[in-house]
Order: sequence, then C-alpha cells, then structure tokens
Amino acid sequence: MRIRAFAKRRPAESSRDLAGAVQSELSLDLPDEDLAEYLYDCIDMYRMGSKPRCEEVEYLGMVQDAIDRIERGH
Repeated sequence: MRIRAFAKRRPAESSRDLAGAVQSELSLDLPDEDLAEYLYDCIDMYRMGSKPRCEEVEYLGMVQDAIDRIERGH
C-alpha cells in the first residue's frame, strides 16, 4: 500500500518540479519582469499597450509557450 501511495503522489510532484523549472527558465529569459506565481495571471493581468508592440508580442509569446510546456509536461 505504501508503494501505491508514493506512485500516486509522484506525478503531481514531478509536474510541480516541471512547472518550477519552466518558470525559473522564464525568469532568466525575462529578468526585468515581475512574473506572477501562476503564469496565467501574467497573461490575465497584462495591460495591452504597456510595452512597445514588438516587446509585447515577445513577452506574451514566451509566457504562453511556458504555459504550454507545463501543460504538455515537457
């Protein structure tokens, strides 16, 4: 029974590890940004026009790519 309990927890732990790793990577790529704990908040709370257009597109694209990586589990 103990092994089953560990096996059930392991995917959740590894997904948290992945999310942390992806978010750390994103923080290195965007050192001047104040990233929220949940990346969806970065997109939801973003005000369009608050950055130059090319930076805005790049920022939103990088955050969305990080979210997609976490959701895919890669």
